Amino acid sequence: MFIGRERELQKLNELYNTHKFQFPVIYGRRRVGKTSLINEFVKGKDTIFFTGIETNAKQNLENLSKSIFIYTDGLTKAPIFSSFQEALEYIFDLAENKRIVLVIDEYPYVAKAYKALASILQVEIDKHKDTSKLFLILCGSSMSFMENQVLGYKSPLYGRRTSQFKILPFDFFESRKYFKKFSDVNMAIIYGIVGGTPQYLFQMNDDLSIEDNIKNSFMNKTSYLFEEPNNLLQQEVRAPAIYNAIISAIATGSSKLSEISNKVGEETSACSTYLKNLISLGIVKKETPMTEKSTKKTIYVIADNLFRFWYRFVPSNISIIQNEMTDLAFKNIEEQLSTYMGAVFEEICKQYLWKLNKKGEAALTFTSLGRWWGNDPKNKCETEIDIMGTADDKSAIFCECKWTNEKVNTAILNTLISRSKLFHYTNIHLYLFAKTGFTKGCIDKAKELGNVALINFADIMK
Repeated sequence: MFIGRERELQKLNELYNTHKFQFPVIYGRRRVGKTSLINEFVKGKDTIFFTGIETNAKQNLENLSKSIFIYTDGLTKAPIFSSFQEALEYIFDLAENKRIVLVIDEYPYVAKAYKALASILQVEIDKHKDTSKLFLILCGSSMSFMENQVLGYKSPLYGRRTSQFKILPFDFFESRKYFKKFSDVNMAIIYGIVGGTPQYLFQMNDDLSIEDNIKNSFMNKTSYLFEEPNNLLQQEVRAPAIYNAIISAIATGSSKLSEISNKVGEETSACSTYLKNLISLGIVKKETPMTEKSTKKTIYVIADNLFRFWYRFVPSNISIIQNEMTDLAFKNIEEQLSTYMGAVFEEICKQYLWKLNKKGEAALTFTSLGRWWGNDPKNKCETEIDIMGTADDKSAIFCECKWTNEKVNTAILNTLISRSKLFHYTNIHLYLFAKTGFTKGCIDKAKELGNVALINFADIMK
């Protein structure tokens, strides 16, 4: 089942229909659906599909040769090209008068096994690009390798690619397309526990309750998701134990570099490097308060919902999970689930606001959106704003998001009004987002003010 990626497919087909040499680079972390996207794109097209494996150059050359002869003659047992250059020269010759797609999936495996591959590709591209109809796709999961050794300016391939596609997990609205039976609230929870990575979404079952999905996937020692964070780290990084400790530190409340460093017992310079790698993998993100230029207030948070959920709940319940006490483990999670979903709801609201902004339906057309935290001099305390967006020096939106079963009341609106006055903006619009609605008093005051939008979760889901 292939879902989503309409924009990427459209762009790839636009490039394909030029009938000129094209060289798109497709990259993104594992499980995000790169190969599925490519498979959907090449349907009905003449394609040589070669997947690199983590072995030596000889084995990869044999596999490339087999892929070529399967395409040309339907042969599974065929001669082996004497070199990668000969094989690539042969493919470029095939594509002189015919549109052919060549996919080199998991390119980093091949390039690491045969160091000269990038230079050979450079030579062949420069030689044939003006006459060839080849559609060359390089795809890889090693984010740092693809960004540095393929797209980076020091790479022999620098300047040769004709487009690049960084494939990211789906947002909440795209993730909804995978399911038909979950209620709106349960769909939000599903997104909160596995995020928008297609492979993780496939592990969820909308014929089951949230409880059963959590038990089957996070409390079952044989399930795919139970070992996924560890498996992914082992595939992506050299010292998974250190990365595991860093993610655990963030999940349990350490957000500043110094706090994380102290928690894991590593120098801040080393931690900074590890965090940079986790950011490139899309597991962690760095945040600075909106409007702040100083990096002194920078914090680190877990960006991927599966990692955030797993590290929040699995390690603390691991003993009872190992002893198959799943009811008790779920009870421990259920008690904290509403609190956990607060940050998830904020992210869904941000995605909703960007949708409104794109359609020109937001209260004002903002250019940036994020969280704010800092000092409230009037009340002499630290405070925060869930979402803040700015359009120019005079215009901003301020938002509060409440994932509770109680209706949002006037007191919450008054607090948001007060916090909006911490800034110099004169054109202010307020948004209140609620899981279950608003009290009559809150609705009346919003109408009276005229610059307040009250949005139910049900409105977001329309």
